[in-house]
Amino acid sequence: MTHFPITVPTALATAFDLDPEADDWGQAARHAVGTANGETYVLSGLWRHVPYRATGPERDRGFVCQLITRHAPDGTTLATAVIADETPGGGAPSAIRRGGEGNLTLLPDGAPVLSSKPGNTYLLTPELDRLQAAWQMDERPGWSDEPQTDDPFAATVAVTPGGRLLCLTSEHRLENWGYPRGNLIAVSEPGAVLAPGRKPELRALATLKTETKRQTENDAIAHVRFGDAPVLGDHRPAPSLADTLYARHGSSRFRRDGSFLHRPVPLADDLYVVPVFGGTYRSGSRGQAFSFALMDDRGTVRGELGGLDLHAHSPYNGAHYRVAADPHRGTAFHLNRYGLYAWTADGTLRALIGTDRAPFKALATLELLTATPTGDLLLFHPKHHLVLRVPVPADLAELPAAVAAVLAGLAKGRNALKKRHAPLAWLWLDTAGAVHHL
Repeated sequence: MTHFPITVPTALATAFDLDPEADDWGQAARHAVGTANGETYVLSGLWRHVPYRATGPERDRGFVCQLITRHAPDGTTLATAVIADETPGGGAPSAIRRGGEGNLTLLPDGAPVLSSKPGNTYLLTPELDRLQAAWQMDERPGWSDEPQTDDPFAATVAVTPGGRLLCLTSEHRLENWGYPRGNLIAVSEPGAVLAPGRKPELRALATLKTETKRQTENDAIAHVRFGDAPVLGDHRPAPSLADTLYARHGSSRFRRDGSFLHRPVPLADDLYVVPVFGGTYRSGSRGQAFSFALMDDRGTVRGELGGLDLHAHSPYNGAHYRVAADPHRGTAFHLNRYGLYAWTADGTLRALIGTDRAPFKALATLELLTATPTGDLLLFHPKHHLVLRVPVPADLAELPAAVAAVLAGLAKGRNALKKRHAPLAWLWLDTAGAVHHL
């Protein structure tokens, strides 16, 4: 199916007393991952706002939860995992922390992995009915000298075609930051396994920043290693990504406080896209430095996804930082307010679909979720809470025609779904799929 809705279990909406026609709730897809047989796992957020000064019962009506929904190839909801600090009905809070910028991946055995900042990683069953293992990172203040008692793994995880784990991991006491920041690109060796009781070592490939003079032995994370010891202080890959990109572009923004990494994704077993951003300004950041660097599995920057203008194609407006990749076909994709872009593995821009012309203006309102093993791009419609599936042609130059066809069929497909689900205010309720509170 070209379009399918992100559903909410009817029982959950009832428990939260969610009124679809009120204007105090929201829903958004955060990330997704596809399986080889066409199923899709979607990570989404569901919330209700209450006034800032609300007290008593009115304040208690506010909630924030995350949902992981498993969809069949035809879009049917198979199961939903609920992650909430307070389970409706007085149940125990979720064993999963609601971290920042959550992301999904699938291990070679089909088990979903949920990761979030600063270093929380959760291994689930494919049926979403059980949490198999958890590794968590405490946001220990940078001024604290207490020894670490947490057991982190990674802030983001992606899996290469050969089963290696490509990760972004966080460090304490970077520059003047008081809490851990994503700073290291690291990868597992072939054959490494993430499983209950088994956390593989990660080999550090690159570091964004190197100012770690405040770090102590308490800040070492044992499983992220450079050479024969954990990354700590000056013991880390060099030169830094900030210095490498400064040498390539001459922009000091990569070196300054506030630059950051986004989730790296594999283009092959030994080639990765690493999104690097020069930081944001309150007054607007369009035109500021960014790079989609191409890095090999030795940590060397081999090039970049090319053809982008810092101003005309800026991802900063709307915070569109995600790059999606299909390593089985060696293609990479990015979507922001100004266009949809597609590259081959050597960094050559093969398609640039501008959102300033018909019939592609609707792309400016959509968000990129992922590229699937079946050769599709998944996009999210934030107003109608729909996932759009775009089949990617073998020749990326034909991608504009494929996108145009999907956009042309959006209204018809949406109307067909409305007849089947009868949503209110674009809240798509589901009574069929299993619901699990993790």
